[in-house]
Amino acid sequence: MSAASMSRSGSSDDESGRGVGGRIGTILFAFAIGALYGAVATIGHRATLRIGDVAIPWGLVAALVGVTALLLGIRLLVRGRATAAAAAAGVVVVIALLTLPGPGGSVLVVSDLSGTIWSIAPALIAVLVVAWPELPARRRADVDVHADPDARAGA
Repeated sequence: MSAASMSRSGSSDDESGRGVGGRIGTILFAFAIGALYGAVATIGHRATLRIGDVAIPWGLVAALVGVTALLLGIRLLVRGRATAAAAAAGVVVVIALLTLPGPGGSVLVVSDLSGTIWSIAPALIAVLVVAWPELPARRRADVDVHADPDARAGA
């Protein structure tokens, strides 16, 4: 591996090997995935489990864990902020649209504690995931040993 390609793979630019069309396609795909998850999670966030008089909002918990996992997964997989921000925008835009009353006056996000948490928490999660600083690239010692033929012969 050449020094130029090694420096490129260690850079924080997530799409260094792709063209503009590939980057735009990835961002649009991430937005669509975020929008799809935002729609499904908005519908499911109202699910509760009743045990006696206690209602456990498992749908809200699962939806928030899912948003976090989706955005963290994209951020760690693609190693950049733009794609994760596009997915976060898809989630937040769809949630915002689905909080509005429908043509018949019905709403998917009721203005109670669960609805308020669902309206605000995904945006806060998105800000935290997208704004989190890049972790420094760690070099493993065994990779260095395998890369240098002289070190292998001495080992």
